[in-house]
Amino acid sequence: MKAIRLREGKERSLLRRHPWVFEGSIAKGKADTGETVRVEAADGRFLAWGAYSPHSSIRVRAWSFDEAERIAAPFFQRRVAAAVALRARLPIASDGVRLVHGEADGLPGLVVDRYGATLSAQFLFAGAERWKAPLADALIEASGAARLYERSDTSARALEGLAPCSGWLRGGEGGAAPTECMIREHDWRLTLDVASGHKTGLYLDQRDNRALFARWVRRLGCQQVLNCYCYTGGFSVAALAGGAAQVTSVDSSGPALERLCAHVQLNGFEAARSACVDGDVNAFLRESLAAGRRFDAIVLDPPKFAATAAQAERAARAYKDINRLALMLLAPGGLLFTFSCSGGIGADLFHKIVAGAAHDAGVDGAIVQRLEAACDHPTTLAFPEGEYLKGLVILKQA
Repeated sequence: MKAIRLREGKERSLLRRHPWVFEGSIAKGKADTGETVRVEAADGRFLAWGAYSPHSSIRVRAWSFDEAERIAAPFFQRRVAAAVALRARLPIASDGVRLVHGEADGLPGLVVDRYGATLSAQFLFAGAERWKAPLADALIEASGAARLYERSDTSARALEGLAPCSGWLRGGEGGAAPTECMIREHDWRLTLDVASGHKTGLYLDQRDNRALFARWVRRLGCQQVLNCYCYTGGFSVAALAGGAAQVTSVDSSGPALERLCAHVQLNGFEAARSACVDGDVNAFLRESLAAGRRFDAIVLDPPKFAATAAQAERAARAYKDINRLALMLLAPGGLLFTFSCSGGIGADLFHKIVAGAAHDAGVDGAIVQRLEAACDHPTTLAFPEGEYLKGLVILKQA
């Protein structure tokens, strides 16, 4: 077994069971892409078994901190089974479920969502790629799903020196299996395509926040609702379910808006209550402000503006601008659900950004709730970096 020896003092994070070893922490040792290595302290003490990635700044990601562990197919069977068993214990109001959430489940670089009988997986790290076949077998066995589709087509693969990869891994009937899925979420039905949808097909992390938005819309009697970066309209369906008279949804993806319209019909709402705008959100906010429009509730759920802390300053300006415009567009006493999914923007910084936006808008508001990802997207105590989605529920001062 190849060994990676760390520099003096660089073992502290691994002793706290943090799973990442950065390139600068390594004194000597190397291995092939995804190969299992023994990680040692400067004095030779065992620290972890991990997978080596020669192209990434995160040079090793730990599989296990148990020296007696053997990294082989049975190890992955146990890890996958434990992740699936955890979800069975959680209060998830859907048959769309995050089954594996990377480091939080002891499986770095592996993300797996279940949509009914179909699994959609991303193998994002060299170690997960190397063990793809045993992981795929373990996922089918533990979940009882009929098929598994791979969506390893994100930019994260390039950082690992891996090419994009997508297609059926298990049960795809020779490629003939349909990639379209329908799930139940709360009292609604939503559709997705695992081959072409964002990420694995749908943003399951916002499941509980969508239900919460419906409750707030109903409680406050919001009639005019704006959903920005709406994708396929989960928050739009929630607003209609909450009794909104009119929901305006804005996104730059025509196909996503077409699916949104289908969701409105699928869930029994009148088409006249839903208006879709194919365009730039920032431009729409400015045009609406110039036209004197006002909304009783607004959702801001933008894509990732900052992948790393190094990009935080530029991203902060973008978040501040859209929140400033949204707060100005809100009617007095209006409701704002605002989010950041950028790992480089922490919860405290996001709060400060939105506070700065309110100051520039000349308004004030009460933060009545703080939001995070649904419970099947856990963050472990040893790996706080896994907490990426943060949100605020704000009531604008009347």
